[in-house]
This record gives sequence, C-alpha cells and structure tokens, in this order.
Amino acid sequence: MSDTRSPQVLPTRKHTQHLERFSEAEIPTERGSLRTIVFRDKRNGREHVALVVGQVSGHEGVPVRIHSECLTSEVFGSLKCDCREQLDRSLDFITQAGQGVVLYLRQEGRGIGLGNKIKAYALQSKGLDTYEANRQLGFADDLRTYDIAAEMLRSLDVRSVDLMTNNPLKIAGMVEEGIPVRRRIPSRTEHNPHNVDYLRTKRERTGHLIELFAEDDDTEAKTG
Repeated sequence: MSDTRSPQVLPTRKHTQHLERFSEAEIPTERGSLRTIVFRDKRNGREHVALVVGQVSGHEGVPVRIHSECLTSEVFGSLKCDCREQLDRSLDFITQAGQGVVLYLRQEGRGIGLGNKIKAYALQSKGLDTYEANRQLGFADDLRTYDIAAEMLRSLDVRSVDLMTNNPLKIAGMVEEGIPVRRRIPSRTEHNPHNVDYLRTKRERTGHLIELFAEDDDTEAKTG
C-alpha cells in the first residue's frame, strides 16, 4: 500500500550541473526492453545509469527508485543486505506498471567504496553494527548524496516522483534538491539470518521504514 503522507515540495537550492548525458540504448532483458541512459560525472568520470520504462518526460508521479550500487549482493549474491532484492523489486515494479525509472548510482557501501565496505564487514564479524564499523574506519554513517539523482531526473524531465524507498533520507534528499515527492511506495524486504540484524539496525538507528515481521504490519494497522 502506498504512503501518501509525503508532501509536494518546491525547489530549495540551486540545481547542480555536474553531469553529461553520455550514451543511450535500448537493452533487452528478461523483464522487457529497458531504455538505458548513462550519465557521466564531469568532476570524476564516474558513470551513473538511468533505466527507463515508458514515457516519463513531462509526467507527474513517475515511479522512481534511487538505488546505490552493491557489487557484493547484486553480482556475488551476498546475503548480508537486501540490495539485490530491492533492485529486482523496483525493476519488476516499473516494468509491470509500464512506466518508471530506476537510477543506479555508483555509491558502493553507502559511499565508502568496495574496499572499505569489505573492511567494515570484517569489523561487523567482530560484533560491530554497520554504523559502528563505518565510524571505526573514520567515515560518517552515510556518505551518499542525491544531487546527482536529482540532476538525472531533471534531465529526463520528470516533474514529480512516487519514490520507491524505505529510507526517509532519500525523501529528504529529493526535497532538498527540489524534486517533488508525491508519495512514498514502500519497498518490502525479506530478511534472512545473515541480514536481519543489519535491517533492524537501519530501522532503529536511521528510521528506515522497514517491516520485518508480521507484528510490524499489526502495529502499523493499529497506529495508522
């Protein structure tokens, strides 16, 4: 069920202009054809991808997922997080809806990079949670920014979004960058023995709107 509590917002800061629209092609996938647009960051050469289904230019309430790269989960099949599942669900959603955008941002490990992410995993194996491990390595809890995502959406001429997320920081990031968030679409997560503590930590430390167990649904029904 969609959460309609997120308000419309107006631009609050100067738009960034860090990207060039570098290349574009249709890619056939098991879900159907995805219009794949590569944006290159002129500051560092990093490439980000927009996967587009249907017509989104000039449209309101476009389903959008802002997804950060996770090599360990999406390629290697790691069970320590839910990133691959989130990506698959968002691609399923936009292809079944016939419209939407998945922005794939090269921000591995919440922005700390692959090598440091593996260092953090080693610390987690010694009992630290994901945020404690980041801090011991000298990083903030989350280094990701969403100016690039906003610039990609403006290039696609998306007027407002229905944001597929459990992360309130992403909603806030879009608000700060002047992208109207019409509503939130919850991204359901399945837990396993390897990621349940990670998901609990995200919910308790940074307010992620994650429903892990049946009692979560019951609590929401009673308080909603």
